Amino acid sequence: MIISRTPLRMSFVGGGSDFKEYYQQNSGAVVSTAINKYIYITVNKKFDDGIRVGYSKIEYVDNIDKIEHNLVREALRLVGITKGIDIVYMSDMLPAHEGSGLGASSSLTVGTLNALHAYKGEHVSAETLAREACEIEIDVLGHPIGKQDQYAAAYGGFNHIQFNTDQSVFIDPIIFKNETKVELNKNLLLFYTAINSRSDSVLTEQKRNIKNNSHILREMVGLSKELRAALESNRLSEFGNILNKGWGLKKKLASNITNPLINSYYEEAIDAGAEGGKILGSGGGGFLLFYCEEDKQDNVRKALSNLKEVSFAFEPQGSKIIYVND
Repeated sequence: MIISRTPLRMSFVGGGSDFKEYYQQNSGAVVSTAINKYIYITVNKKFDDGIRVGYSKIEYVDNIDKIEHNLVREALRLVGITKGIDIVYMSDMLPAHEGSGLGASSSLTVGTLNALHAYKGEHVSAETLAREACEIEIDVLGHPIGKQDQYAAAYGGFNHIQFNTDQSVFIDPIIFKNETKVELNKNLLLFYTAINSRSDSVLTEQKRNIKNNSHILREMVGLSKELRAALESNRLSEFGNILNKGWGLKKKLASNITNPLINSYYEEAIDAGAEGGKILGSGGGGFLLFYCEEDKQDNVRKALSNLKEVSFAFEPQGSKIIYVND
């Protein structure tokens, strides 16, 4: 039996510049962190030649082509496992298909690949896991997504991730004082909106608009560099303002990134003392993140008392194998 643990991620600025349609012309960049919420993949040898896949439903098939779960199916195909295997996954947060904005689908893909390679006795690098996950999600399945989530899940940590015109990706850890990192974690509030969102519809429009929105994306990439510089200089006071600027730009990328209810939550939090925030992921629902000094956080909690708050911490590690039993 093999068990992999892969973190979810939280992206602060630059999202959208990781689409191929953008970074092939202009280098993209994001600032993001992995968090201590995970997807777990268990892989075990089956006693017969069948395949069992367990998630919100259970699939029993005799051929990988019959697997309905497309990410698991293509991961098996890429790694070269065609029979006699049992795969089960669990998540600390929402199911991977519910659009939490925490990069769950890519964490699932990275974690599945990691577990399957380990099952075959193969140790692969974070770069390989991220690249293979991108191949599955973007090239094979044609999902309208970028590639920041796969790299954030595979590498973990707090990073400035740059997407280059030659298809390469630079992962640069952001180095800043531990006390600043602790304070930042304390000043971030995460709330679940309970608004279900299908990221495909949001991202399809966003992808279609990239050519017309290239000037907006360039500004967002610039903000990623500003945020990196602020953190490296331990200027935490700039974080909320940069987050707020990024949200203002992000809303322009597609019509369904936000809605009146999300806007009302956002304004209530700002009025209560938050300095900036954003909807995580593609938008339309999922989780709202705010930067707020500790002395004003109770006011924000009261303003958003009908939303569920979720505590989290930054995760320094990416996808890893946490259990092996031959």
